[in-house]
Amino acid sequence: MTTGRPVRGEVIGKPVEITCLGHATFRFTTPESKVVLVDPWTYGNPLCPQEAKDVGEVDLILITHGHHDHLGDVFTIARRGAPKIIAVAELGNWLRSRGLKGLRTMNVGGIVNIEGVRITMTPAEHSSSVDDDPGAYVGVAAGYVLQFSNGSRIYHAGDTAAFPGMELIHEVYQPDLALLPMGDQHTMGPAEAAVATRLLKVGQVVPMHYGITPGSRGAPAAFRQALDAIGLRDVEMIEMSPGQSLAWGGA
Repeated sequence: MTTGRPVRGEVIGKPVEITCLGHATFRFTTPESKVVLVDPWTYGNPLCPQEAKDVGEVDLILITHGHHDHLGDVFTIARRGAPKIIAVAELGNWLRSRGLKGLRTMNVGGIVNIEGVRITMTPAEHSSSVDDDPGAYVGVAAGYVLQFSNGSRIYHAGDTAAFPGMELIHEVYQPDLALLPMGDQHTMGPAEAAVATRLLKVGQVVPMHYGITPGSRGAPAAFRQALDAIGLRDVEMIEMSPGQSLAWGGA
C-alpha cells in the first residue's frame, strides 16, 4: 500500500483507503470503515482485475453520469446489502423507475452528509445518457468533492474537460487530491488535465479514465510532461494501477 500525503495541515484520525478499480471506478474506505464506491463499473470493466470485480457489500454508491462505463454495474452491485445511492436528480429518478432502491438525489452545488462523508456535487463539462434508454433525459454530468472525518478532501472529477469553475472548486472546497480524467477523445487529454490542475491548485493528482481508448495508455507520462511544461513541477502525480490501494490523510 502506498501512503499519500495531504498538502494542508495535519489531519487527525485514520487514513482513507483509496483503491483504483480501473478507468474511473474507485473505492474509498472511510476512517469509520464505511465503503464508498464511485462509478460502479467492475464486472464489465476490462481494466478491473478479476479478483476485484466483486466488491461485496458497499455502504454508499456515487454515480457521476449515465454513460455505461460509469453507471455500469450499479444494479448488480446494489443487490448486495442496501447501499445508499447518490446521483443527479434526473438520473436518480430514472434509476428509481427501474426498481433501484436507496436513491438520494441531489444537484450541482448541493451538499449532503451521508455515512460520515460530506459530499458536494460539482459541475462537469460532459454529456450524460443511458444506453438502455437513449431517448431518456437523465440530467447533467457531475463530479464530487468528498470530505472525510480525518479532514481529507478528495475531488473525483467524473468525466470532464477543464473549465473555469475549477477555480471555484479550489476556492470553496479546497481539495487536497484530485482524480482527473485524461484519456482524450471522450474526456480531456493530458495537456488539458495539466491546466485543470493549475486551476484547482492541487498538489497531488491521480490520473484516471485512460487505458481503454486507443492510444491512451501513455496518458500519465504525457500528463507529467505537460505539468512540467507549464511550470507545475512540484505537483505530485500518483499513478495507480487497477487493484492498487493507497492510504490518504490521517495522523
